[in-house]
Amino acid sequence: MPMVFVSPPQFTREQYEESVRRLRPGSEVLASPSDWPVEGLLVHVAGEGPDGFRVVDVWESDVALRRFGDILMPILRELGVEGEPEIYQTHTFVSAERWSLE
Repeated sequence: MPMVFVSPPQFTREQYEESVRRLRPGSEVLASPSDWPVEGLLVHVAGEGPDGFRVVDVWESDVALRRFGDILMPILRELGVEGEPEIYQTHTFVSAERWSLE
C-alpha cells in the first residue's frame, strides 16, 4: 500500500534546499527517483503554498518510507525543523506520465 509523507508545517524552503544538499552531496536537486538515497519513491512534490513551503512524497510501501525516514529525520533535526511530518496510507493512487519543471 503506498504511503504519503507531508512535511511539517514549519518547514521552510531554505531547510528543504539544505536537506536536498545533505541527501545528495554535490547536487542542488533531486530530479529522478534514482537520486534518492533509498528505492521506492513514487512521487515527490515541493512548493510554496499559502501556509508555507510543503513537501509531499508518495512511497511504494511503509518499509520504503521508513528506510527514507531513517535517513531524513536526523537531517531535519540537525536543521532545526520542528514538528512531525504527516504520514498516512493512500486511499487511492493514480499516476500519470512523469514530467518536470526543469
